[in-house]
Amino acid sequence: MTAPDDRPQDDSVETPAGEHSAAPRPGGPAGQGRPAGSFGDVAGETGEDTEVEAGDASTGPEADGEPFDPAAQAASDELAVARAEAAERLLDLQRLQAEFLNYKRRVERDRELVQQNATFTVLTGLLPVLDDIDRAREHGEVEGGFKAVADALDRTVAQLGLTKYAATGDAFDPTLHEALMHGLSPEVTTTTVDVVAQAGYRIGERVVRAAKVTVLDPEG
Repeated sequence: MTAPDDRPQDDSVETPAGEHSAAPRPGGPAGQGRPAGSFGDVAGETGEDTEVEAGDASTGPEADGEPFDPAAQAASDELAVARAEAAERLLDLQRLQAEFLNYKRRVERDRELVQQNATFTVLTGLLPVLDDIDRAREHGEVEGGFKAVADALDRTVAQLGLTKYAATGDAFDPTLHEALMHGLSPEVTTTTVDVVAQAGYRIGERVVRAAKVTVLDPEG
């Protein structure tokens, strides 16, 4: 009769020889390879995709390699404000320049007007003297030293712009002539100066004294 075996029985199933070790993966020593599709491979691939997407999603100044500089932005804003203020100051200066030019023209015009008025006043006072000289010439009384003085006076008033006008045959102009008497004549087609009783004088287009004349009107 065989004695019972006191050794504990192992209920595990023995693995046949040769099935305990798996074949090593190519590219590395046995025991260091990973099965295909392991977590490490999946994680590695996922990480690469994540990096590409993160790079594409980046926006802002840093995306172009130009990091945002608050100081530069502040300087740019200040420059824009300074340019706006400079443009406003330029407009103010241009406005002041225009006002100054207008003031200068007005002063020059007023100065010329004052000068003309002064000349007008002086020459108006000389008209009776010029009338006496004209009457003396008509009677042949301007001779010798008196003639030299009369000629010098004529040259002086001419230099001041005074001119004498009105002659027989001129067309009558009520702005230049003062009609003392009207007559009729078949020889004229418009109202015409007949006799100049007193010559007229003007400075430029400004009448100093209207000429006193008699006129002839056309018949019918």
